[in-house]
Amino acid sequence: MENATVEVTAELLQAFADAWNRHDADALMSFMAPDCVFEASAGPHVCGTRYQGRDAVRAGFAEVWATFPDARWSNARHWVCGERGVSEWTFTGTRADGTRVEVHGCDLFTFRNGKIALKNSYRKQRPPIANP
Repeated sequence: MENATVEVTAELLQAFADAWNRHDADALMSFMAPDCVFEASAGPHVCGTRYQGRDAVRAGFAEVWATFPDARWSNARHWVCGERGVSEWTFTGTRADGTRVEVHGCDLFTFRNGKIALKNSYRKQRPPIANP
């Protein structure tokens, strides 16, 4: 039996983005490879904070929603070319102290066997916006 290559599409990345907006960790993890990696846009290392393995990645995703309970990614655009993909978006969210973040960003993806092996996230740095 030949190894079939599972093609990843922009529709898959949109479904992944929709799961983010639902704050649905189970759905998100269904898109991730068994040995997945999530490199967050912020953190102490040159790559941000690196979460490796399903449990760590799931915890990293949950940390985003804990920091921004109303987190939302809008205006999404997606591209896929072979084993790589890109999603551009506008992120909005409110921290516990009431300050709001609104920034443009993107995710760079590496795929393996139809799943996301690496989600590498980037976003613009902008001072938080005070709520009136």
